[in-house]
Amino acid sequence: MPAYSYKALDADGHAVEGVLDSDTPRSARQALREQGRLPLTVDLVVQEGGATKSWTPFLSRGIPASQLAVITRQFSTLLAAGLTIDQALTALVEQATEGRARDILAGVRAEVRAGHTLSAALERFEHSFPILYRSIVGAGEQSGELAEVMQRLADHVESSEQLKQKVILALIYPAIVSLVALAVVVALMTYVVPQVVSVFEHSRQGLPILTRILIFASAALRSSLWAALALGAIAVVAVTRLWRREAVRERVHRWLLATPVIGRLVRGVNTARFASTLAILTSSGVPILAAFHTAASVVGSLPMRRAVENAAGLLREGASLSQALRQSGQFPPVLLHLVVSGEATGRLAETLRAAAKQQELEVTLRVTALTTILEPALILAMGIFVLGIVLAILQPIIDMNQLVR
Repeated sequence: MPAYSYKALDADGHAVEGVLDSDTPRSARQALREQGRLPLTVDLVVQEGGATKSWTPFLSRGIPASQLAVITRQFSTLLAAGLTIDQALTALVEQATEGRARDILAGVRAEVRAGHTLSAALERFEHSFPILYRSIVGAGEQSGELAEVMQRLADHVESSEQLKQKVILALIYPAIVSLVALAVVVALMTYVVPQVVSVFEHSRQGLPILTRILIFASAALRSSLWAALALGAIAVVAVTRLWRREAVRERVHRWLLATPVIGRLVRGVNTARFASTLAILTSSGVPILAAFHTAASVVGSLPMRRAVENAAGLLREGASLSQALRQSGQFPPVLLHLVVSGEATGRLAETLRAAAKQQELEVTLRVTALTTILEPALILAMGIFVLGIVLAILQPIIDMNQLVR
């Protein structure tokens, strides 16, 4: 049955939005009137048989990762409570407050009602549900333990989102400080300094070297500010186009991995993603080779992704998981030793989860230590620069007072 998104006015005149299933737009409007609502707009979201409107850019943007984590947790709770997939999706549609998520969930429900499996229904909305998500759901359906698998998937999505948020939040403050410092410096050099030092330029007194440097820098910045902005815009466009080339990205990623501080941070983040993904895939019953190919898609660093793909080839030839990962040389020793222990004891999924938690903790500690050092360093650098400007302005004044005396 087709699904329609609507906007209507309730009995109190308040605007309401939602999604409902109906045969035609006319019957959808009639259903709204029977509910005591005055329909304003009724738009087709999903056609008969679950065929979505492929031209709708609203749906192609997908569900944000943070919202997907909440939806997955709600879905797992509903399934664990004994609700069917259709009932759970209906509850999620009614619960959703954001229009895009509500429409996508309604589309998934229409696909399920049309006879498709849940994983096949999610595949129609690949912008919202990545391949890892769909693979785990498919494994849960095949094993008949979808509720339990969805709970593990909810834990995985929430853990991944928390790690991402920790890194982003830790870097927000240094980024803000850097932008404020840059804005202050530009304002001082282009507006404040010219007004102050113009007094000294007309005097016959010889200016100190620091003041002359400041005057020259201020004049150069004011005369070339717009040119610098234009060059910056051109550079951004050029870098964006270059970044689309995989060879360029891989070279940059290799350089980042070789950097002493940043390299360990990048390696830790990608190792945590890989280990966590592989753990939930193997515990859900996905074959190891298929799990490897899916886990490779979540590794952002291209050299490490190549290492995972090469390790999959070694696994296909009969090598053990620990041997395949060790030959790549891209993963930390802690992960390798935990994998060896997991293979020996038959608890590979548990040891992979332990490795993921250990790497997440290490990343959090490293980011905290980095920002702890970076924040005062930025403030100190800004203070030194402002102090240099103040000294360049005050030094001629001090010299003039000495001449008067």
